[in-house]
Amino acid sequence: MKIKLLALGALFLTIPVQAKILWQDVSVTYLYGENYRVGDNRREVLTFEHAAGASWGDSFFFLDHLRSRDGSRENYAEWSPRLSGCKLGIYCPEDDGLIKDVLFANTVEMSQQATHFLHGLGVDLNLQGFTYLKLNTYRRNNDGVEDNWQLTATWAYPFAIAEQSFLYDGFLDWFSSTEDQRASLNWTSQLKWNAGQAMGLDNRLYLGIEYVYWRNKFGIADTLGFPTHESNVNLLVKFHF
Repeated sequence: MKIKLLALGALFLTIPVQAKILWQDVSVTYLYGENYRVGDNRREVLTFEHAAGASWGDSFFFLDHLRSRDGSRENYAEWSPRLSGCKLGIYCPEDDGLIKDVLFANTVEMSQQATHFLHGLGVDLNLQGFTYLKLNTYRRNNDGVEDNWQLTATWAYPFAIAEQSFLYDGFLDWFSSTEDQRASLNWTSQLKWNAGQAMGLDNRLYLGIEYVYWRNKFGIADTLGFPTHESNVNLLVKFHF
């Protein structure tokens, strides 16, 4: 693990000294659901998120604090920095093309049980109506299980109905199989109404639902005795500072 941390640190030493933050967003989310798999079925989740764009690329961090009905507590975090080929002057696609940027994508997954390091390539796409649409492919350097591959898509699509603002955003992760884990898929998306705008607030206050679909959650095979396919609707409140 020390070698992996040193390698990641060395990578970011290549970022120019004059690097600066161009924009950032901070939010807190509360979720409540009653159909979780792998562990207690009823949970509350508090999530802190920080997203930023910088002169070298972009960064996304989140921390989940899960509180289950059975009294158990769990923390899980991810940090996903990506180096932009366009911003660093390595490669920049033509203006107005389908591909907006090509990036070196990285993620660190941190839980109380393990730490995983992901490295790969990403592309940002230009697609009408989307605030962003990002595709990343990773080689996973797993802690405790065999290494495998991951494909990730993230998106945000704002729209309006009767002068009310809504947002549909989320991510889709697909993980390849190995000898000690099944291929799995996680589709998590949120449909949210901007109640803050309707109330005249300067900050965004979202109310809505989060839908989570897992197939073979965490790479664990779904069986009659231990089901790991999850279809879970959470109530959602999200506030952006």
